[in-house]
Amino acid sequence: MTASPYRLDPPSGDQREIKLPLREVWARFRPYLRGQERTVSFAFIAIVLSTVATIATPYIIARSIDRYILHRDIAGLRDSALLLLLLYGASLFTTYFQANLTGTIAQQTLFRVRGAVFSRLQELPLAFFHQNRTGDLISRINNDTEKVNTFLAQGLGRFFGNLFTMVGVAIFIFTLNVRLSIALVASVSVIVLATLLLTAWSRRLQRRALTTLGLYTAEVQENLNNFKLIVAFDQRDYFVRNLAARNEANFRDAVRGSLSGQVFRPIYSMAGSLSQLIVLLVGLGMVQSQAITIGLLIGFLSYTQQFYQPLHQIGAVWGDMQSALAGWARLSDLLRLESDLPILPASSAASPPDAPVVELINVDFGYDPGQPVLRGVNLAFGRGRTYALVGPTGGGKSTTAALMARLYDPTAGEVRIEGRDIRTYSLADRAARIGFILQEPFLFTGTVGENLRYGNTDLQSVDDAGLEQILRDDGLDILLTRFDEGLSTPVSDGSENISLGQKQIISFVRAILRKPALLILDEATANIDTVTERLLEHVIDNLAPETTRVIIAHRLNTIERADEILFINEGRVQPALSFDDALHLLESSRRSS
Repeated sequence: MTASPYRLDPPSGDQREIKLPLREVWARFRPYLRGQERTVSFAFIAIVLSTVATIATPYIIARSIDRYILHRDIAGLRDSALLLLLLYGASLFTTYFQANLTGTIAQQTLFRVRGAVFSRLQELPLAFFHQNRTGDLISRINNDTEKVNTFLAQGLGRFFGNLFTMVGVAIFIFTLNVRLSIALVASVSVIVLATLLLTAWSRRLQRRALTTLGLYTAEVQENLNNFKLIVAFDQRDYFVRNLAARNEANFRDAVRGSLSGQVFRPIYSMAGSLSQLIVLLVGLGMVQSQAITIGLLIGFLSYTQQFYQPLHQIGAVWGDMQSALAGWARLSDLLRLESDLPILPASSAASPPDAPVVELINVDFGYDPGQPVLRGVNLAFGRGRTYALVGPTGGGKSTTAALMARLYDPTAGEVRIEGRDIRTYSLADRAARIGFILQEPFLFTGTVGENLRYGNTDLQSVDDAGLEQILRDDGLDILLTRFDEGLSTPVSDGSENISLGQKQIISFVRAILRKPALLILDEATANIDTVTERLLEHVIDNLAPETTRVIIAHRLNTIERADEILFINEGRVQPALSFDDALHLLESSRRSS
């Protein structure tokens, strides 16, 4: 197990240079375009048609000057004007059509990418969320995907349209006059060299800007979540200073990233102006020597504009492309992660009927290499019994519970549920068998009833009246007396409108309604009053008699009724034969620490 297998960015925010070739970037991105091949094809056809119409117009103008204007052929000039009007109309229509298509492609791709990112987040283990800040993940889902979307919607069509125009112009002008064509493309080498030298630098700065934006978002999210504590300790000045420092870093990197993206535009613009000057000087000499006509020179000047104007626009789009690639690189870092908690194939052998509900066999575990938390733990929890895990802080109680629920896998040994390796259970099967109640309950915005139904497939189609009846049948209707509006009581964002005791009651009942084979209570009553604690004991007493209970607690009164008390300290488990033995072991550990 590596120290930080899931860390997306180093803590300092320093970024490595992106070295993925564009072919591999495309290979990773292509799956999100599946099903849109026809739309993409139509968009490219529209781009090609618009390019053809654009390329044809200077040639028609040059021919009109030489054949019709100089010879005062009004009928021919009228026909040319009509043809130009048709070409301009075709260009307008195809450009609008292409913009609509690329916009549709961008929105559908954004939908898929965000869905894929969110799905991947659901698959990753708890260790991932301990190693990455929530605000930075939000920034990846929102800001980084929006960078990709903006380029797809606005930049991709412009990029290929301008690229096709340049290639088409280059091919066409060489068929007209080689010498003028060489003069026209003479400054392209300046553009190619500048692009090769500046692209990696620009992309690196763009990614750094996105990273510091993610760090700023993380800082805002963390401080707002803990604003009560900031106010209580009168640390608003610290809050302001800290955010100001993050904001300044984000501002500095954003300016650098923006400037790096805009540096291509003046270079491409200068190359275009230089090329027009060269074409004009060479062309005037050729007109004077009658090597070309004045109409052809005017046409070439127009083609020079058509050749370098797209380059100027590509210079603008190129910066957006680097930003999109930087955003996609950060998204790829997340999407490439795989959970280290795989589902293994189940054995065909039947589990013994008397197998323990949960069993730990020679289990070792550590969050970081070389720092074991549990060593050689052997535990077996029988059906329908109550177990208490006690011990000093940091002794390994919560870690033991986390391994039972497979929030982590042991580094050595095996965890079994009902005689089967816990790794062979699907997420749904494991969640159906294990209820986990934490010290800090988490509720979703909605109502009490919606929070009770959360994650319980058996209750999804049950209305509030039916749910009330289920609560009464299970002896859990005490919950209804603690809320003025019963199951319809609203739960606000952050559940600030209800007390901690009410939150924990909902959390308890939500777990018990699932009828788990194993119920783990990790300091679940540590922060509530004794009256609410007695109510929750009443709720627990209504569990099915075959349910196994594992209680982690510091309050000794909560473990007095346990069938067995286990003392965990320094990664070792020691059975405490009695309640008095547990008291003695706790006191000894306090004195030794």
